[in-house]
Amino acid sequence: MKLVISAVLLLFIVSGTHHASTKPDIPSQAEQAVSRMTLDEKLGQMLMPDFRNWQKKGQSSPQALTQMNDEVAGLIQKYRFGGVILFEENVKSTEQTVRLTDAFQKASPDIPLLLSIDQEGGIVTRLGEGTHFPGNMALGAARKTAYASQTGAIIGKELKALGINTNFAPVLDINNNPGNPVIGVRSFSSDRDLTASLGLASMKAQQKQDVAAAVKHFPGHGDTDVDSHYGLPLVTHSQERLRQIELYPFRKAIQAGADMIMTAHVQFPAFDDTTYKSKLDGSDILVPATLSKKVMTHLLREEMGFNGVIVTDALNMKAIADHFGQEEAVVMAVKAGVDIALMPAQVTSLQTENRFAQVLAALKKAVQKGEIPVQQINKSAERIISLKIKRGIYPAKETSLNKKVAKAKQTVGSKNHLKAEKQIAERSVTVLQNKNRTLPFKPKKNSRVLIAAPYEDQTASMEQTIRQLIKKKEIRPVTISKMNFAERTFNDEYKKLVSDADYVITGSYVVKNDPVVNDGTIDDSVTDPGKWTTAFPRAVMKSAQSNHKPFVLMSLRNPYDAANFEEAEALIAVYGFKGYADGQFLQPNIPAGIEAIFGQTKPKGRLPVDIPSVTHPGTTLYPYGFGINLKNGKPL
Repeated sequence: MKLVISAVLLLFIVSGTHHASTKPDIPSQAEQAVSRMTLDEKLGQMLMPDFRNWQKKGQSSPQALTQMNDEVAGLIQKYRFGGVILFEENVKSTEQTVRLTDAFQKASPDIPLLLSIDQEGGIVTRLGEGTHFPGNMALGAARKTAYASQTGAIIGKELKALGINTNFAPVLDINNNPGNPVIGVRSFSSDRDLTASLGLASMKAQQKQDVAAAVKHFPGHGDTDVDSHYGLPLVTHSQERLRQIELYPFRKAIQAGADMIMTAHVQFPAFDDTTYKSKLDGSDILVPATLSKKVMTHLLREEMGFNGVIVTDALNMKAIADHFGQEEAVVMAVKAGVDIALMPAQVTSLQTENRFAQVLAALKKAVQKGEIPVQQINKSAERIISLKIKRGIYPAKETSLNKKVAKAKQTVGSKNHLKAEKQIAERSVTVLQNKNRTLPFKPKKNSRVLIAAPYEDQTASMEQTIRQLIKKKEIRPVTISKMNFAERTFNDEYKKLVSDADYVITGSYVVKNDPVVNDGTIDDSVTDPGKWTTAFPRAVMKSAQSNHKPFVLMSLRNPYDAANFEEAEALIAVYGFKGYADGQFLQPNIPAGIEAIFGQTKPKGRLPVDIPSVTHPGTTLYPYGFGINLKNGKPL
């Protein structure tokens, strides 16, 4: 195979000497390379497994794969995979990640791998070290395309420096369902135009860094109330509605030259009402978009004109895994028109290697029986090779490992990158309520500040930020007490902490609003631990109010949960819940919120979504675009 590739590369060089004034014809280069591949090699290019955990001989259980080993390297060489997806388990530190990606590429010397990751920024951030960013919905609140472009550029630079050449981002789903349990703040907005403009800015900036960007999840995962990691979502909108709203950002991305599009494991009966007999319970289910030829080929390829690489969302997610067999899911996806089957089989040891062999055999059999045309396989392989050429992945460039490590250490999490991250987070903070000029807090020396949030890392982030403000002499020294209230009920001990405090800051973390509403009021019962997500912070709020303590509620995740606290005198949204752990801030959102609370920044965020009322269903409590000027209390 090495001799074949060398001959092809020589042909490229010779061709280039006769046409020095013209750009290389990437499709013809890819076609020539693919024409010299065996069927197994072409099919290997279409498979992208993960090796997040691996159990070597002699080990009792799978361990996080942070260093290459002969077993994994052997599988990559044997199956000629086109790429590998990396996860948090694989990318612990900068130097370790560079050494791992270098070893992955050395395991595939003929055709370099697409080394991919989900580095969306915000709550979906895989890198152990680096710049994490406040996330897409925070960018939607900040309302500046330049920030989205800056975010994409920095993500691209850091991934490139680490040896990761493909990013499954940005998310182009329009989060127009407040009950969406999986997208939420991963979306830029509920508005199609804002989503498209920010998403395209991020996509282009990443591609400019020669990182292949995969926009997701086509045709749209925003208006679902089921998480496809755990179930099979259904979107019942008409074709007209879907084309007008959900498909709009994807259409714009295609027109702007998107490299890749990732599919959604979501049923769209308006485009495909074909049924399939579920292997889980024998029921008739609608075929999800990932496995639908009507969606992948007729809609995306033919109608929308996308000629880039189509990659599935992970095929081990329950939306697929529970209803379709491992081999059949991969075959159906390829039949539908996808180019890359992501995570087609769960292999964590040589003892489970046969799962790769079974997937490959099933695909090969489908081609040999004529169920999948050979020409379709050729086109998919050509698209994959074309992308690798386009992004400078293929042919491989020789760079010393030491130089790669040095470059990565200089780039990943640099001061300039972290400065940009902080600026964007500060801009995105959205003030929704500030009655009686409650904010900013101006504590006197030795004032008692109570901070409350569900989890330890969240209160740690609040505390660490306050201590930094004290250290910089931006606020006077204060005494800090904490409450971590996940799975707890509000009792007399907590009530005393509130009554003893001079200022109370509470973070709420509600993925999906589920309050009990009785006659237009929220059930404030605090005796049921199952209601802690809303009941506990509401109890803190009520206690603070009865004791006349300045109180602010900080919405940490989906801003929709602000509707549970409309009685709060001060209310802000920060669009990110990750806190402080292992000596680092995991997201800049909470620190940005704390700095705004103490008057150290001027938040200018405006809601990128409508927040519906909890107490008056069907009405909007805070509309899209709403935000308050902290200085004068007027809408921005």
